Amino acid sequence: MTRSRFLLLAGGASFASALALLVHTLPVNAGTPAQKPAPKAAPAPVEAKPAAPSAEQEAQAFLSFYNPMYERLSTVAAEAAWKASTDVKPEHEGERTGAGKAWGAFAGNRVIIEKVRALLARKAELQPLTVRQLERIMLMAAEAPGTIPDVVNRRVELESRQSSLLDGWQFCLQRDKKGACAKPTDANGIDKILVESKKLPERLTAWNAAKEVGTTLRPGILQLREVRNQVAREMGHSSFFALQVADYRMSVPEMMTLLDQLLVDTRPLYEQIHCYAKHTLAQRYGVKEVPQKMPAHWLGNRWAQAWPGIVEGVDADAPFKGKTPEWIVKSAEAFYVGIGFPTLPDGFWKKSDLYPVEKGNPRKKNSHASAWHMDLGSDVRSLMSVESNSYWFGTTHHELGHIYYYVSYTRPDVPPVLREGANRSFHEGMGDLMAIAAGQQPYLEKMGLVQKDKPVSQEQWLLEEAMESIVFIPWGAGVMSHYEHDLYEKNLPEAELNKRWWDYVAQYQGIVPPAARDESTCDACTKTHINDDPAQYYDYALASIVKYQLHDHICRKILGKDPHACDYSGNKAVGEFLQGIMKLGATRDWREVIQNATGKALSTQPLAEYYAPVLAYLKKQNEGRQCGF
Repeated sequence: MTRSRFLLLAGGASFASALALLVHTLPVNAGTPAQKPAPKAAPAPVEAKPAAPSAEQEAQAFLSFYNPMYERLSTVAAEAAWKASTDVKPEHEGERTGAGKAWGAFAGNRVIIEKVRALLARKAELQPLTVRQLERIMLMAAEAPGTIPDVVNRRVELESRQSSLLDGWQFCLQRDKKGACAKPTDANGIDKILVESKKLPERLTAWNAAKEVGTTLRPGILQLREVRNQVAREMGHSSFFALQVADYRMSVPEMMTLLDQLLVDTRPLYEQIHCYAKHTLAQRYGVKEVPQKMPAHWLGNRWAQAWPGIVEGVDADAPFKGKTPEWIVKSAEAFYVGIGFPTLPDGFWKKSDLYPVEKGNPRKKNSHASAWHMDLGSDVRSLMSVESNSYWFGTTHHELGHIYYYVSYTRPDVPPVLREGANRSFHEGMGDLMAIAAGQQPYLEKMGLVQKDKPVSQEQWLLEEAMESIVFIPWGAGVMSHYEHDLYEKNLPEAELNKRWWDYVAQYQGIVPPAARDESTCDACTKTHINDDPAQYYDYALASIVKYQLHDHICRKILGKDPHACDYSGNKAVGEFLQGIMKLGATRDWREVIQNATGKALSTQPLAEYYAPVLAYLKKQNEGRQCGF
């Protein structure tokens, strides 16, 4: 679509009016040629009127109009967002804002809302696939209800600006007397210090640098909270958080109960990991008195959502020395092709942004890895900053999991509006599953990344894995989800914006800031999802359950292997199993999908069984120590 056409669509009011007229005049049997008027003739006997169209016929006529429009406008919006994320400039922010307004004018058009409501009132007369499409359309309409266009446009503007502020931020390790940056760095540079440095002052400098952007983002998140809640409540949802939970066909209390149960189920193992980590790190940093709660800058991640570099005897990055970032990505593609997926389309390689910006290049881009389904068709891309280490090896396999999910459900049997995961956590779970598979020792041996004659002990290897997977759960199901629940559902007071964040970090992660944090900043806002992927972080937590349940089934039922040493590569049966889930998109209820795939309802049991050896190992290691927080 040309830029002039794009700007015309972004006009909002005129576009919405034309759309309303189109919906009102939409024929019941779209595609049926019009009949020419018959010549006047003598009056004929009165005949019975033709039967009124069925609800299903009306719905199909509407969907035959909606889905193509949805594809076109989604593509325009995705292209604008891609440009704004890969080349942060004011003009690109403006284009993203305009595209968002155009999308909102379509998705939230009041006539579309009225039409879908009328069709869903006859739900009993509709096919299940039709109902799923209409319900999905209503959820999208609730993101941008045309009854309050000014609020919707304000949300688009604020989100675009907030993303640009974060994406364009210059991380700085040292400032001069005037406050100018004397030692700039990037996200990878900060992460490298936090993973590798044993000097607490250096670590503290890097950690503080990672939090500076929070002060800039604080006003925006408060404004966004207001408008996001307004759009959600306009369509009958209690909050923006409740609107996002509705994608699971669950209520907020149901979701929070599910998350709290996940926290309870994993707490014993997490407390043992926490105990082991704080004693190990205290010794490493020369701290004689082990604290009850760990200082945040002790850990190798800006938010302590993963704890790399703690386990002695496991150098996860060593195997990748001498490998190029291009090798990392190509090996991930080869993994998928080996189990029966197609090679990535040429467009992926031509249009993706896979590697860090070259030194000296002033271009700024989003530092968070992501996968993009640009046109709901064949245009699939990834935004990463791949380097040669274990983190990016796993992350690349994860992101390609999203890409192959897109490829699998892009088919005629899945309407464009349902080209998504069974729920959002399935998309994340599928990516995480592939990251697990890429870390299995038999696969690493096959790839020449681990020597067969120098095996790493299972306990140490599993502990390294738990430092990512298990420690993530208190962060994802605990801190992030409860904080955003309070932010939107409870309208968290402005005066507690930062305090509540650190209260939850202490409660769920057993971590405290290096020094007191005040209310001039927003440490939560330094996490990209708070700004541009809001109120959905439980997706990642629930993905933790999904991935281990799928992995357990693949290893035990398909490959007949121990889930701790299970090589998927080259096995087409594994690919068929995964594609059987992926190709459904969102055409089935997620509970049905997991039950049919594994024979069981969603359960934490496979996760617990997988890490049982770690729990036993850590209890021995922690004997005599003061554990808990």
